[in-house]
Amino acid sequence: MAYRYLFGPVPSRRLGISLGIDLVPHKTCTFDCVYCECGRTTDLTCERREYVPTDGVIAELDDFLATAPDLDYVTFAGSGEPTLHSGIGEIISFIKERYPRYRVAVLTNSALLTDPEVRAALMRADLVVPSLDAVSEEVFLEINRPCPGITAGRVLEGLLDFVREYPGEVWLEVFIVPGQNDTEEEVLRLRDAVAAISPDRVQVNTLDRPGTDIRVRSASPGALERIASTLGGNAEVIGTACTDRVLPPKIEDAGEVILATIRRRPCTPGDLAALLGIRPAEVSKYLRILEDRGLVEPVQEERGVFYRAT
Repeated sequence: MAYRYLFGPVPSRRLGISLGIDLVPHKTCTFDCVYCECGRTTDLTCERREYVPTDGVIAELDDFLATAPDLDYVTFAGSGEPTLHSGIGEIISFIKERYPRYRVAVLTNSALLTDPEVRAALMRADLVVPSLDAVSEEVFLEINRPCPGITAGRVLEGLLDFVREYPGEVWLEVFIVPGQNDTEEEVLRLRDAVAAISPDRVQVNTLDRPGTDIRVRSASPGALERIASTLGGNAEVIGTACTDRVLPPKIEDAGEVILATIRRRPCTPGDLAALLGIRPAEVSKYLRILEDRGLVEPVQEERGVFYRAT
């Protein structure tokens, strides 16, 4: 069965072996973040609706999970904001009732947590990973470039409401953009916000793949460590290494799988080899074919050469 709404499983830096669920069309989001590895937002919206068929997502999950795959998480992520989908709560409930052995994670930019319906939809997830990149309005607008009507104050208000109601784990992500939210003033504002939210973990992150704005660069390891230290004792810097567990090579058409992976986010050849369980030489061969066909292009970044879809 070819899946339209599921991707992976992939080895995740934070979540181990993760089966991804993509609930919205590519780059449908409440933010247009300067650092987004998936590219510029093409549908900037706050409208919640059934972007893809809820029944179709559930059917694919039922087909895949019935084979009892070895997973650490089933993760709502992808190339847009998953809480925009009005059926996310129903899909989470299906997983927890039909396949309770699997832990459910939701990655969200926190923009819609002011909505009581969104908060209620996430209550049965095991883990929510919300983001908070800035507290001051000016920096928030520079980094996250939100849908009209979303403010930094409202994002923080929604996060505080959510953690008061939610019984599961919360890992708060703070994405550092050098020159924007790494000033002493903004980091201290973030520290106060983190103290108020009191998440189970704080994960300090920075650019690992090419972002939307080519001027955005990675923060240095030393800067990340200093910021993590300021944010509190449960803050940690997220590394670039994925899990050591290797996925079995169950790929019928490696070229198509590689292209589909790159369309979701840019990857180095090493990333693709690790994600898909393909020998590096095979990855290089397929990348040359895809490049010759004009479907991908290489981009030199600090961590190496990334391939992205044209």
